[in-house]
Amino acid sequence: MRHSRIPTSTSASARSSAPTGAGGGLLPARDLAAAWFLIVLIAVPAWVLTLAQAGDMGVEPGTMGMALPLFLLLWVTMMAAMMLPSMAPVALTWARGIGRQSSGWTRTARTVEFVGGYLLVWTAFGLLAYAALALTGGLVDDRPAAGRWIGAVAFLLAGLYQLGPLKNVCLRHCRDPMGHLVRYAGFRRPARDLRVGVHHGAYCVGCCAGLMVVLIPLGVMNVAAMAGLAVVIFVEKLWSRGPLLARGVGVAFLVLAVLAPFQDALLPGLQEPMPAMGGL
Repeated sequence: MRHSRIPTSTSASARSSAPTGAGGGLLPARDLAAAWFLIVLIAVPAWVLTLAQAGDMGVEPGTMGMALPLFLLLWVTMMAAMMLPSMAPVALTWARGIGRQSSGWTRTARTVEFVGGYLLVWTAFGLLAYAALALTGGLVDDRPAAGRWIGAVAFLLAGLYQLGPLKNVCLRHCRDPMGHLVRYAGFRRPARDLRVGVHHGAYCVGCCAGLMVVLIPLGVMNVAAMAGLAVVIFVEKLWSRGPLLARGVGVAFLVLAVLAPFQDALLPGLQEPMPAMGGL
C-alpha cells in the first residue's frame, strides 16, 4: 500500500523568499526597535508638514481652493502621517527583506518600486477624495443648508462601511501580517515589489476608507479629526480587540448621522468659514 503524503517542506521554498525574521517571526526584537524608530523619523515630519498646512488653511468646505496637484501632495503626506504606524509590520519587514536579498542599485530600485506601489494607491484614493470634496463643496456653496444632509449621508455611509463585509475583510488581512508575507513570497517578477506595495496599500485603504469619509463633514484639514482617526486606524489593526473597536466606531457614526441635520457643530467641514477679525 503506497502512501503519497505531501511533505510540509513543499511550501518551504515558497516561504524562503519571504522577508521574515529569524525563526519565521516578523522582525527580531532589535530590528523591530530600529524599525519603529525609522517609522517615527518618517511619520513625525509628515505630521509636522500636515499640521503646518492645516494651520495656514483652517477648516473650510470642499477642496479649499486647492489645485489638484497641491491637494494630492498634501493628501499623500497626510496618509503617510496617519497610516505609517499601522502598516509598519508588513512594510518594514518586506523592506528589510529587500535589503538582505539585494544590494547597490538593485536594492535602491526595488525599494523605490515598493514605496511607489503605496504612493500609487494613495494617489488614486486622493483623486476620489478630491472629486468628492469638490462635489460637496460646490453643493454647499450653492445651497448652504444642504451641508446638514451631506454630513448626515457621509456619517451614514461611514457607519455602514465600518459595519460591512468589505471593512471586515480588509481589517482581517491587515491584522495578519504573516499571512500577507507568505502570499507576497509567491509573487513573481517582474515588478514584484511594486505589486506588493499596491496590494498591501489597497488593503490599508480598504481598512480606512470609511473613516476617511467623515473628513467631508469634519473637514479634510481638521487636525483634531486627523489625530483621532489616526489613533483609530492604529488601534483597529494592532489591538487584540480591534474589530470590536471598528464596529463601535461604526455605530457611533450612525448616531452622528441621525444628529448631524440638527447639530451644526458636528459639521465644521461643511460650514462657511467665519470672517477674520481684521476683515470686520
